Amino acid sequence: MIRIPSTFKTDVMSKDNKPAVYCKSGDTVVFETLDCFDGAVSPDGHYDKEGCYLANPVTGPLYVEGAEPGDALEVEILSIKTRGWGAMGTGYGEFAFKNYNEKNRMCVFDYSDGFVKLGGHKIPVEPMIGVIGVAPAGEGIPTTTPDCHGSNMDCNRIIEGAKILFPVQVEGGLLAMGDMHALMGDGEVFSYGLETGGEAEVKVNVVKNTGLLQPTIYQGGKVMTVASALTYEDAIRLALEAMYELLKAHGWEKTEAGLLMSMKCNLAICQIVDPQVTVRAELGEEFFK
Repeated sequence: MIRIPSTFKTDVMSKDNKPAVYCKSGDTVVFETLDCFDGAVSPDGHYDKEGCYLANPVTGPLYVEGAEPGDALEVEILSIKTRGWGAMGTGYGEFAFKNYNEKNRMCVFDYSDGFVKLGGHKIPVEPMIGVIGVAPAGEGIPTTTPDCHGSNMDCNRIIEGAKILFPVQVEGGLLAMGDMHALMGDGEVFSYGLETGGEAEVKVNVVKNTGLLQPTIYQGGKVMTVASALTYEDAIRLALEAMYELLKAHGWEKTEAGLLMSMKCNLAICQIVDPQVTVRAELGEEFFK
């Protein structure tokens, strides 16, 4: 099996990144990933802010032979394995908590038994991949910033069993991923998920000539178009446009596609804390058969 160690890391999604590994369509690859702190936080909660660390490092990139602009790269998440502990900073003074002046600190949680203990509750972990995407066609984009190439979408539907299709923008796609979360609610409202490291086993397939506009997730019986922008309004518009075009590509007449979306399509916020916000539009898979 092909394996990419976390020593192949970067904090920029770029067409100029040298591939860590080459593979063929249909291959299975294991990505070993670091947490968003790049090892700056230790299990006892010490946070070495002065070290030389990458922000939101990703492992890769993976060059998939045959992937060309205009294609889609399908990434099936076969398994996600994380270490047994995670760390979270606090988000006072930012975003939803900008009116609170509490001192920020680093919190560490042991979840080696599969549960987070918080406030007298045992909460089951739900591992996900926070940053996953391909290289953009233009200038490199930091891994803190999501866009139509994917990256820091922080969508908690990117879990075991999910399939994500990315619009290929450069030859080989240059897939990279990292920033695992053991647990994160929609919105990532306190600035962090339960940040952790681990490894993801994925199967990659090239889907030719799709014309896909935005990353698209198939999970839990739903199809989700994911979009990021500086404003909620623009992100919502992009997600809905992608859903509308996807329905038409599956044979829906244009007005009926819009009517269906107003009847059955739901919107959800993935994250509110990155340089661009991320939203998703959701429809049942039955409408694409």
